[in-house]
Amino acid sequence: VLNANNMFPNTVRDVMCAGSFLGLYDYDIVVIGGGSGGLACSKEAAQLGKKVAVLDYVEPSAKGTKWGLGGTCVNVGCIPKKLMHQAALLASWKRIRVTMADRVQNHVKSLNWGHRVQLQDKKVKYLNMKGSLVDEHTVRGVTPKGKEMQLTARDIVIATGGRPKYPTHVPGAVEYGITSDDIFWLKHFFTLAYVALECAGFLTGVGLDTTVMVRSIGLRGFDQQMAGLVTDYMEAYGTKFAWKCVPKKVEKLPSGTLQVTWTDMLSKRDECDTFDTVLWAVGRAPETQHLGLEKAGVQINQETGKIVVGPDEATSVPNIYAIGDISQGRPELTPTAIKAGKLLARRLARQASEFMNYDNVPTTVFTPLEYSCVGLSEQEAELRHGKDAIEVFHAFYKPLEFTVAERDASQCYIKVVCLRGGDQRILGMHFTGPNAGEVTQGFALGFQCGATYPHLLNTVGIHPTSAEELTKVHITKRSGLDATVTGC
Repeated sequence: VLNANNMFPNTVRDVMCAGSFLGLYDYDIVVIGGGSGGLACSKEAAQLGKKVAVLDYVEPSAKGTKWGLGGTCVNVGCIPKKLMHQAALLASWKRIRVTMADRVQNHVKSLNWGHRVQLQDKKVKYLNMKGSLVDEHTVRGVTPKGKEMQLTARDIVIATGGRPKYPTHVPGAVEYGITSDDIFWLKHFFTLAYVALECAGFLTGVGLDTTVMVRSIGLRGFDQQMAGLVTDYMEAYGTKFAWKCVPKKVEKLPSGTLQVTWTDMLSKRDECDTFDTVLWAVGRAPETQHLGLEKAGVQINQETGKIVVGPDEATSVPNIYAIGDISQGRPELTPTAIKAGKLLARRLARQASEFMNYDNVPTTVFTPLEYSCVGLSEQEAELRHGKDAIEVFHAFYKPLEFTVAERDASQCYIKVVCLRGGDQRILGMHFTGPNAGEVTQGFALGFQCGATYPHLLNTVGIHPTSAEELTKVHITKRSGLDATVTGC
């Protein structure tokens, strides 16, 4: 293969760009991590004709919990979380509470098996091994029994994600607490817990006495008006909140219950109470410590421990890439990891050049009152554009689903943040109410097309749905008028 000037090629890569490097390496691509991003990348690359291997191994949690192929989302994240959220919303929760955990775990195991079958069908080599770097083209794999092997690859993709953190400065936290890695695989449920909002929501929903201890604010990083509506709704339906409190220690009593001591930051007094279970939800740490990144010269962010990547997901080493939660500055969301993995595979296979667009990614919080959003929060919009340069249209509405069930709709709310001038481009949309994720998923398409407020008003709503209310918002916060929707 000659270059445009009919000279010798500049690099080996120029020669091999249209084919395989298998004369030099065992594989075209080796992926470390079998979660959403890693599986998507490996399967896409294999379909495009590349020889691919995936190494995946789950280090048991501090409590010994372990699971199969598929990563956090499938095993201890999105899937079991929403299944339990849905169970809590069902009117028949008393009948299904006993079997709920078994049903969730059985579904997750079926997904584990499905991933293995898909990899086999697409001729991706799956290795149940812990992977680490030896150099920029060599990966060391170690089985649970300690057997080692080495694989070489033209390109290496790191997709190891993250794991929940423990507040190790709190005595008793690790010894007596659990995390989201454990809650979905417990053989029994419990009567009390300190948990994050989504877990607290479904635990309350299935009849458990649940308390959330909050150090500062709820749903950090989200629109704080919307966060307040979510926590208000949860409090109204039985979840307790200990605001502005910091845990100090956890002790196990002779009875087997746990005594938690905390400091109330407002009163500056220490308080304590006893609980059956303490669940820590204090953030996640990237799985980078045992990857041997320093051996290959891969740069990490020293503050976060995440891998520094460019817009093409490339690390500081040209043939090593990182996708998903492990990457600095990326949303910790399954769909972004999947899409980024597929696009990376196409680029590595020389089939496309498109980069992942991380702007305006929609997301949903599956609390009892679901909250979904896309774009900027009201606070972010004010910081970027100035308060006088934005217009906020809003409405309080009553979902038809809440009528027969006689559920409180006072926190069902819509907010559309727009630029005040010009074509009134929409900067952010926020929605609390039933099926929030389904609603926002549809409107998110408009963000990729530069949606404006007039576009929204010119959209005909589907009657009678909650999503329809988004097409009718016309009251501005600035006006001070009552934003409650009346009539049909």
